[in-house]
Amino acid sequence: MKHKILFVAAAAFALGGAAARSPEIHSEDVERFYAVYDAAGGKPTAEAIQRNYLDKGTAGLAEFAKLRRFTGESMAKAIEERPAVFADARRCAAVLPAVKTRLSPMLAKLGKLYPAAIYPPVTLAIGRGRTGGTANTSGVMVGLETLCAVDFLNPNLEDRFVHLIAHEYVHVQQPAAQIENPEEKVLRAALIEGGAEFIGELISGSVSYTHLQTATKGRELELETAFAAEQDQVALKSRWLYNGVGTPEWPGDLGYWVGYRIAKAYYVHARDKKAAVRDIIEMQDAKAFLANSGWRPGIKLD
Repeated sequence: MKHKILFVAAAAFALGGAAARSPEIHSEDVERFYAVYDAAGGKPTAEAIQRNYLDKGTAGLAEFAKLRRFTGESMAKAIEERPAVFADARRCAAVLPAVKTRLSPMLAKLGKLYPAAIYPPVTLAIGRGRTGGTANTSGVMVGLETLCAVDFLNPNLEDRFVHLIAHEYVHVQQPAAQIENPEEKVLRAALIEGGAEFIGELISGSVSYTHLQTATKGRELELETAFAAEQDQVALKSRWLYNGVGTPEWPGDLGYWVGYRIAKAYYVHARDKKAAVRDIIEMQDAKAFLANSGWRPGIKLD
């Protein structure tokens, strides 16, 4: 969700008015990968992947590879080490036509809620099994093989892709999401991720981390009291964000859920809902946003 490649092109989409209020959606990189994969009997060489997949790919794939630092060599190694991940991803490739049909009208809703929205492309591709989704102002990039493997997010494959892309497309809009800061604090990181969850829900009908809503039910006061006490810790290596699947007692990425609830509290208490959407997306001062949200640990929001 960082960096600024193709920002001019993205801005051109925004200036195009109503006619340009949905992005281009590319999935041809997936087809190209599996052509290379099948030709090699599921064991493509680094050279074949580089020459016939990466070098011939879309601009979104090139950006994805640059952001997540993968090459033909690293992809061939990943396929050798975890062949099932790439073989099993075929089942997710089958839902892409339905996903693409849903994305354009869904993302067009964003412009109604947030008129300043930009509309760079969505690229569905194959990576090296490390990144399900990422975004910056050049667009959203989805690693099909990785997202396909994380069944805990949503058992419905089509919904999993749609809601994750909604989340990532909100990151495209967020100024705070364009900067990688290893010292980012828990509160601000949670508001960036939770804001993307909440706005993503407004446009798609659901958050992407649906499992957290089930895992936290009845524990809101307990968990959010702990969050409030630890909000000033560094997010990386904290127990709130970017910490994997976690355990049944303490699921990973609980900060997404708390940040969502803070953003929702802000929206619920706001008289001007369109202004509230703008404030959530453009949030910079995390402490001020929290203070103005009306949130408190255990707050009832439904």
